[in-house]
Amino acid sequence: MARVKKIKSPTQLELVEPLFAVLVELGGSATIDEIRDNIIKKLKLSDDVVDEPHKGNASQQTELEYQLAWARTRLKNLGAIVNSKRGVWMITPEYAGRKSITREEVTENIKVTKLKDKTEKEVDTILQDGDSSNDGIDTIEDSEPWRAELAETLHSMNPYAFERLAMLLLRECGFSQVTVTKKSSDGGIDGTGKLRINGIFSFNVAFQCKRYTGSVSAGDIRDFRGSLTTDIEKGVFITTGSFTKAAREEASNAGKQQIDLIDGEEFISKLIEYGLGVKERTIYEVDKDFFERV
Repeated sequence: MARVKKIKSPTQLELVEPLFAVLVELGGSATIDEIRDNIIKKLKLSDDVVDEPHKGNASQQTELEYQLAWARTRLKNLGAIVNSKRGVWMITPEYAGRKSITREEVTENIKVTKLKDKTEKEVDTILQDGDSSNDGIDTIEDSEPWRAELAETLHSMNPYAFERLAMLLLRECGFSQVTVTKKSSDGGIDGTGKLRINGIFSFNVAFQCKRYTGSVSAGDIRDFRGSLTTDIEKGVFITTGSFTKAAREEASNAGKQQIDLIDGEEFISKLIEYGLGVKERTIYEVDKDFFERV
């Protein structure tokens, strides 16, 4: 019996160099999605690698997305990149003239700033495979524990309640005349609405909601597109899960009607942006240096 080759996504330390290179190629800044899509092209990653789920992640983040989050954090700790509140990552002025970053620069920064009290053997063990899930030295910059709790809450919702939540979110995003058109999940339209832009242009939009714990496939996108009637000018597919690489390609196929995608991570970000089901808390950190200098 032939052995099945284990799928292996690039580790965070294998990703820091191409990640910085992608930001340079895109003019110094990019969204998380732009970074992911360009990394896939640059490294010529297979669909199996791109779609590999990260184990134990309630929001259905892929392993590649998880490792990219760590790679962004490592470059941020180095001082090479920063992120805005809207999820745009950019090269800092100090590194604006650089064309590349080496993996050695990042690992040396980790050793100096985070692992100074550990033995050389412990450092090598932590860094050898780039796995930070148990190194105990940092947290992913753009991931917080409460996001996992929110993802679990969304997955446990009644499907009809989730549709109502999606309707509410669409209204907050500027949609009007939002209605649910059916009470089933057969791959067709779940609801419709009208999006008005700048008070001038308006589009008839149809949406489908999947309260999902897996990945939406290209077939799901085709089924949804096939259900769109001639009066619908735009389709939006919303899921609490993720989209496979093939699904994203199918949605943006230039020869077909374009479908906008909102995955679990983006859905959560939109809930936060509009304050739906979440409450912001301010936590203060005591600046001991201030009291010593005052």
